[in-house]
Amino acid sequence: MASVPTALGGPAGVSRPRGLAGLNRGTMFGAGLATMWLSLLVLIPLGAVVWRSQEDGVGAFWDAVTAPEAAAAIRLTVGASLLVALANVVFGTLIAWVLVRDDFRGKRVVEALIDLPFALPTIVAGLVLLALYGAASPVGITLAYTRAGVVVALLFVTLPFVVRTVQPVLLEFDTEMEEAAASLGASRLTIFRRVVLPNLLPAISAGTALAFARAISEFGSTVLISGNLPFRTQVASVHIFGQIEADNTTGAAAVATVLLVIALVVLVSLDVLQRWATRRA
Repeated sequence: MASVPTALGGPAGVSRPRGLAGLNRGTMFGAGLATMWLSLLVLIPLGAVVWRSQEDGVGAFWDAVTAPEAAAAIRLTVGASLLVALANVVFGTLIAWVLVRDDFRGKRVVEALIDLPFALPTIVAGLVLLALYGAASPVGITLAYTRAGVVVALLFVTLPFVVRTVQPVLLEFDTEMEEAAASLGASRLTIFRRVVLPNLLPAISAGTALAFARAISEFGSTVLISGNLPFRTQVASVHIFGQIEADNTTGAAAVATVLLVIALVVLVSLDVLQRWATRRA
């Protein structure tokens, strides 16, 4: 029996494999190009940093990251970043909720202010915070050269992440589920905890991961307001910069590698949580 010709002029049994083969080739080309671009921008530079940190051996690496000044900077950075990430979970979700569910005068101004940390150079943000909370503070609050000032600086630069990841989910959320739960007698708190929160959890975890990763590597907004006091207010990124200035690139790479490992552990953990919450939802 003769094969039926297709609209392209070929037999039906032959045209489909050719189309699939072309699609596979296009997909493989795109994947290869994306992998090459990712390798050039991320994987190769990170690999070079890790390799440089091991250049003088494991002993030198351990001495660099456990030196009192380096250990204090790492502890401050990780602790402040965790605190900032937790604060963003609460206040970022709250801000996103207000922007989506409420209508008020000046809403567009607030929307623009949320994105300001994305557009403002971080060194300018540090200067603004120093002018506002420095020794001559116009509001009577002095946070310069304190750990609280470091936390405030990190809160400023990480503000948009949870807001902008939760906001689209709330915009697409079907309010009929909330109305059905309310008609069954559920309280507002129960509706939020049992209906809304499970659907927001993947977006919240993604925004939290981004906020933590940004906070743990922040330099510009903290370099001025922190005062760079060793053992007190010096964050890890500033310590790394100081080690490079002191021509200790191996020590700087060692501390950078520790930050990289911590960030990867947190990102992977939150990604696992996000996938679990998505499957459960």
